[in-house]
Amino acid sequence: MATTQGVNVLRYSALVAGLVYGFYHQSSITATAKHAEAEREYARQERLIEQAKAEWKKKTAPKDTQNSGVITDPEDSRFDLEAFLKMKAGEN
Repeated sequence: MATTQGVNVLRYSALVAGLVYGFYHQSSITATAKHAEAEREYARQERLIEQAKAEWKKKTAPKDTQNSGVITDPEDSRFDLEAFLKMKAGEN
């Protein structure tokens, strides 16, 4: 009789340990999936913002800048302040 009680204790202990492990493992899988989804959404929003910035730059770029050859965007690596100031002085 003592052996059946010991076997039952081991059985239920293994069952509880399996349930705890299963819950922990499932929660870690779910957390990883949520984190990956959040990263994908963040990357998508970054792409949308970059597209919107590019479209806005295109929309607000002055039309005569292309004709004069002077780059008026200070963020551009080819921006020349002296040429820009001479162009602005010539407009007045």
